Amino acid sequence: MTTPSNLRALIAEDEPILAAALRQALERLWPELQIIASVDNGQAVVEQTLRQRPDILFLDIKMPGKSGLEAAQELAEEWPENEAFPLIVFVTAYDEYAITAFEHAAADYVLKPISDARLGKTIDRLQQRLHQNNDSNAALDRLIGQLHNMQPRTNTEPLTMIRAAVGNQIRMIPINEVIYFEASDKYINVVTADSESLIRTSLKELLPQIDNRQFWQVHRGTIVNHQCIQMAIRDESGKLSLKLRGRSESLAVSRVFAHLFKQM
Repeated sequence: MTTPSNLRALIAEDEPILAAALRQALERLWPELQIIASVDNGQAVVEQTLRQRPDILFLDIKMPGKSGLEAAQELAEEWPENEAFPLIVFVTAYDEYAITAFEHAAADYVLKPISDARLGKTIDRLQQRLHQNNDSNAALDRLIGQLHNMQPRTNTEPLTMIRAAVGNQIRMIPINEVIYFEASDKYINVVTADSESLIRTSLKELLPQIDNRQFWQVHRGTIVNHQCIQMAIRDESGKLSLKLRGRSESLAVSRVFAHLFKQM
């Protein structure tokens, strides 16, 4: 990470007036901080952060395409293991469950509309963390795992049957026969012991419809039936993969979801 006098930050906010207000407040309260970019969608956050390697990210939680949380999760999966991950400040409207998580997590938050008093406290915390040189990679893992588990679920009954088109036919797949779901462009590949079928939806849309006690997200593009996991294997570099019952392939586990397989 760069020295305190040469810190760089990226702002992600899809409302231009709020993005400008945050920039002006940072320039006023932390003039040494260099704002290297301001983007208005989650995909641009990922692309610009990977390209420019800022020290701090100010992420709006609700943005077009990817939310701030989704962007942070993707960055955590793509980030080089030997580089410090940026410190994160989530920018949010009042949201009780999120604020509860932030109060006990590794990142910070500021509420809209942003006040100098609250932003000043956030700046103090960021400067302390930069001075202490904490392990920001481990901190991000804790944060993402914490917020992932607190995502709200719908109250509808979980799916019991998947309807998948196969040519001119509709295949009815009992949910308990699904070994894993894997994102593929605008589709999801539904994998069982003896078949693969595509359904036109996204993992984001599917997740609230399935029982998270049975189906675990292990990667941003993969959800697995935990009853079908035979073992989790860690290689020499520390990366996890899953061996499944009834399938020959292995599934990669993102470092964001590695906490699911800690030894009990």
